[in-house]
Amino acid sequence: MPTLAYLIPLVGVVAACAALAVSRASYYRAQKPKAEPKPRARPARALTDVERAQLLAVLDSERFMDLAPAQVYAQLLEDGEYLCSPRTMYRVLTDADQVRERRAQRRHPEYVKPQLVATAPNQVWSWDTTKLPGPTKGTYFTLYVILDIFSRYIVGWQVAPRESAAVAQELIDACCKQQGVARGQLTIHADRGSPMIAKSTALLYVDLGIAKSHSRPYTSNDNPYSESNFRTLKYRPDMPAHLGSLEHARQVMRALVDWYNDEHYHVGLALLHPADVHYGRAADIVAARQRVLDVAHARHPERFVRGRPTQKAPPTAAWINPPTIGSDQSDQIARQEVAAQ
Repeated sequence: MPTLAYLIPLVGVVAACAALAVSRASYYRAQKPKAEPKPRARPARALTDVERAQLLAVLDSERFMDLAPAQVYAQLLEDGEYLCSPRTMYRVLTDADQVRERRAQRRHPEYVKPQLVATAPNQVWSWDTTKLPGPTKGTYFTLYVILDIFSRYIVGWQVAPRESAAVAQELIDACCKQQGVARGQLTIHADRGSPMIAKSTALLYVDLGIAKSHSRPYTSNDNPYSESNFRTLKYRPDMPAHLGSLEHARQVMRALVDWYNDEHYHVGLALLHPADVHYGRAADIVAARQRVLDVAHARHPERFVRGRPTQKAPPTAAWINPPTIGSDQSDQIARQEVAAQ
């Protein structure tokens, strides 16, 4: 309870617990030192260390090494010998780390949560594919979109008859050349679809000097910019229910991408166009809007009950999985709140 411990010297236990909705009993209980658990005495009926070593040697012998403890137990009884119960054999084998599933099973790796940040255009791109409805039921085209996460600008797109790593690689290569991306400048983030994790795609990244990043399996939140972009494009009124042909699909998407880049007032960019942020026009537009707001405020200040209006600027950084606030940062926020009071 780091925040509670900071507030108590300032306002007292009762007020601090009431402000943070913490029970005083829980606070006092946390102050008591925790008693060390007493070591459990060895039962008198337990096998001695010598007997355990002898039992493990028998279980690991050439005669019994491939048999289950129950089989070993039965054979030893027929030989006129009793060492212990089958359950005790399992305990000894477990302590020796010799009990495991014999069938070959897949070991799932530990996937690390990706954390990426972009503070300027062409630092982090996100790309993904989605299906577009074809001319008949059950037929689809594949849409590829590469998005700059800082400016939300679509740097490249393509519509293909099917999902293919070759199409994605050609699109990535063309976008890097068009945007003038230098080696070591760019990180490309994607999910774990087959075109994204293809070996040929990884080799292209190496050739272009691009760092790669992948979402965790079944975690759509690791690729939020592409998912949100698809939602915006596919639910536009201009998107037909069915696309008659590949050329029709490309014609429709060309108009939608142009609208998104140059005409769409993006909420995540302080209602600026992605193209304005991507190509460095945002500061001039923000200043021009502020001048309009200043004139309006000077004309009728009584209409602005919260004071002089300000035009927000677009975010200075775009994150994929931003870091969470730790206890040190929580203490700092609490100090600032107390100081403000």
